[in-house]
Amino acid sequence: MQPDPNWATNVGKLLDHRVLLARVAIISLVVSAIIALALPKQYESTARIMPPDNSNPGTALLAALAGKSTGGLAGLGSIAGSLLGGRSSSVLFAELLQSRSVSDHIIDRFQLQHVYRKRYRVDTVKYLAKRTVIAEDKKSGVLTLTVTDTDPERSRAIAQAYLDELNTIVVRSNTSSARREREFIEQRLVSARSELQDAQVALSAFSSSNATLDIKEQTHAMVEAASRLQAQKIFAESELASLSQIYGDDNVRVRAARARIADLQRELTKMSGTASDAALDSPTNGDGYPSLRQLPRLAVPYANLYRRVRIQETVYELLSQQYEMARIAEAKDTPIVSVIDAPLLPEKKSFPPRLILIIALTGVSLLTASAYILIREYWLLLDPSDPKRRIASRILSIVERRLHRREAAL
Repeated sequence: MQPDPNWATNVGKLLDHRVLLARVAIISLVVSAIIALALPKQYESTARIMPPDNSNPGTALLAALAGKSTGGLAGLGSIAGSLLGGRSSSVLFAELLQSRSVSDHIIDRFQLQHVYRKRYRVDTVKYLAKRTVIAEDKKSGVLTLTVTDTDPERSRAIAQAYLDELNTIVVRSNTSSARREREFIEQRLVSARSELQDAQVALSAFSSSNATLDIKEQTHAMVEAASRLQAQKIFAESELASLSQIYGDDNVRVRAARARIADLQRELTKMSGTASDAALDSPTNGDGYPSLRQLPRLAVPYANLYRRVRIQETVYELLSQQYEMARIAEAKDTPIVSVIDAPLLPEKKSFPPRLILIIALTGVSLLTASAYILIREYWLLLDPSDPKRRIASRILSIVERRLHRREAAL
């Protein structure tokens, strides 16, 4: 006769102990039901936060203002506008929500150390962290805040408190940084105004003492005037040569032509200057204006002073625009944290799943009882001389002796 397979034999052994298994099932069902009903209900309140905007409207406005200026000032304005900075990232928001300062404020606000029955504050912080889940969507950057509590009202209130604390920290940080930036720019603006005035005074003093308004324009005008005088002199000399051949040297018209040529020569000498005039400290000719020989010597200091004035004007204009942007940023008091979904009052519990818990505990109890029955039957069928039984008996005896010793020591 062919022996029954192992599963049929095991099923038969379990059927022989069906009364015991039924008792275990009933007892485990009752116990699991009591455990499931005794577990407190837990509720989840969820809020979703929009990722912070990394773009800075102040930068665009500053660039627009600076763009009204000419040349490189617009480029400098866009660079300076970037100094206003951008907002935080989603990772930073998550770190702020998990910070100790936020946890301490929430614990004090809701007296969570008493609610959670924790002796030490650090244990309360850890327990609150376990009941708070902050998840970030890597694609969109949206932050999801979930708070679990046994009281639905408290779970929503704690979730809202997290948002309030985050908004407070970010607004305070931005306001403080905007104030510090405004104060720094204001101080720099005062010094830039003073430097601009000094540069303007220096240029004005140099222009007054040297009768220079614009070296390039003055040089161009004097060269044209000298060219006209030279042309008139050449024409007068040609006319004198003709008159001398016709009337002789003692004629009145000849003497008048010579006098006119002498006047033109004096004007040219006065305008052009001499080599000795270029080395003199006085930069002007007899009419109070510098000669052509003296203009190159005045060009370098004039260019330096003029360039200094232009630089200080650019810096002052740029700082003025940035100062206005800093004042606008400091005056803004709108909330920075944008909430997509506000925390709502949970209507259904999130834990425990009582039916699933009862079925799972009852199933585990039945499996444990079945395993015990099968192992016991297998143990009884072993021959006392079987090496497996002897090893198992020895192990059990060692364990029992150690347990007895421990009990005696206690």
